[in-house]
Amino acid sequence: MRHTALPSGEMVPILGQGTWFMGEDGRQFHQEADALRLGLDLGMSLIDTAEMYGDGGAEEVVGEAIEGRRKNVFLVSKVLPSNASRRGTVLACERSLKRLKCETIDLYLLHWRGGHPLEETVAAFEELIKAGKIRYWGVSNFDVEDMEELDSVSGGKTAASNQVLYNLSRRGVEFALLPWCQSRKIPLMAYSPIEQGRMLNHPALTRVAEECGVTPAAVALAFVLSQEGVIAIPKSSTSKHIHENCRALEVKLSAGHIAILDEAFPPPSRKRPLEMI
Repeated sequence: MRHTALPSGEMVPILGQGTWFMGEDGRQFHQEADALRLGLDLGMSLIDTAEMYGDGGAEEVVGEAIEGRRKNVFLVSKVLPSNASRRGTVLACERSLKRLKCETIDLYLLHWRGGHPLEETVAAFEELIKAGKIRYWGVSNFDVEDMEELDSVSGGKTAASNQVLYNLSRRGVEFALLPWCQSRKIPLMAYSPIEQGRMLNHPALTRVAEECGVTPAAVALAFVLSQEGVIAIPKSSTSKHIHENCRALEVKLSAGHIAILDEAFPPPSRKRPLEMI
């Protein structure tokens, strides 16, 4: 496993596991927990979840998966904007901790901008750190302007990560946001790094995958992970796909491969609005 540094200097895996869409069907509960355990066995010890996913169901799956091995997991969760008042953030975190069956969340994110002032949310994050309920805090779906506004808030410069939509077909962040975060040593966490599978039949991806001897998903992940300070959190519930995702760490994309991908998925030539799904 390769790692990248948080602003604190702590190292975290660049390839983790997402849980969006987990916890929505009780019949899949144990399969999903087993999938996360397999990912942990393979070194993907960063697990990302949120109170929104499955109305808390994903956090319950994670809680089951990490039971007995919490110390080996870097745990990320998120508070909904509607809950992100000072008191609401604290209460939401406490509910998440109960579902996760643990005492501390390693990285707690504001899921996206909402109606509550950033000052209140950041103050709540600081309160949670002092109480030992979270270790770091960050944001999600924040563009450069949002990050700059956050910087101006008391305590706002201590954000540890920004989680955004980033993959080969959604490269807008490369123009301004990714360089902004890189210059401040703030890791960018890429959600939906394979576009939920929608681009995996693209001829360019297929060609590069064949040349590298891996799957198109592994190539798509390898591209995202080739960017400095980027963490990818693909979601998978099958052992086959988890093993395939892990192989992305072995892929060394050549200049020729990058040229093929750039032609098929052009990098941005100007700043674009931050995309979300």
